[in-house]
Amino acid sequence: MSDSRRESMGRASGDAELAGWWDRWLTARDPKARERIIVHYSPLVKFVAGRVGAGLPSSVDPGDLVSAGVFGLIDAVERFDSDRGVKFETFAVPRIRGAIFDGLRSLDWVPRSVRSRAREVETAFHDLEARFGRSPSEEELSTHLGLTSTEFQRWLAAIASTTVGPLDRALVAGAEPRSLRGETPDSPSGAYEEVEIRRAVKVEVRKLPDREKLVLSLYYDEGLTLAEIGGVLGVTESRVSQIHTKAVLQLRSRMSASGMT
Repeated sequence: MSDSRRESMGRASGDAELAGWWDRWLTARDPKARERIIVHYSPLVKFVAGRVGAGLPSSVDPGDLVSAGVFGLIDAVERFDSDRGVKFETFAVPRIRGAIFDGLRSLDWVPRSVRSRAREVETAFHDLEARFGRSPSEEELSTHLGLTSTEFQRWLAAIASTTVGPLDRALVAGAEPRSLRGETPDSPSGAYEEVEIRRAVKVEVRKLPDREKLVLSLYYDEGLTLAEIGGVLGVTESRVSQIHTKAVLQLRSRMSASGMT
């Protein structure tokens, strides 16, 4: 192992024994070293799973999140290149989180009634945008759906659980899991799809009303919690959740209409 690689591993772990396991894994692909590294970083999986689980219904088993996250950790260990100068934790967290959300999709944990309501709201967005040539108001959406304002807010609260995770993943929630289509994120078609979706999302986000754009920016780009965003906007956390959910559903509607999801 080069001096720069050893130095990088030392910074990443601060632990000589762990650096030794990394040395054996990166230079000789020693299976025992790989196992010890995975065990060492297993608390990181539990941490990420806990953060994800905080936004999910109690019906979701935390153990399922951890189990899915372990696959992301394994993938990170196998792909990590210390010569890039990136800490392993920094490299691993997005892959762990992504594996957890992919696992949620395959579990189909969202009740069908909630998925049905989400689709109805998406259809309402599509119909009203076509009619008005602009983003519809909440009052127009609720009227179109035959709901009172209170009932519509309850719908958004229930649908909120389908909009967790990175924005590009939230937009395809409810779609057929990639694993069932025979694709992986690393396959040519899977990688191309990911890039195209992200590009299209950026375009559509710019077309949203200012408040929705601000909420999405603060949540996804700045990493603020819903409660912190509520403090910025001067509204309750539940209201921010409703704005976020409505924005994601509007984006889903537009992405679906364009054939992207």
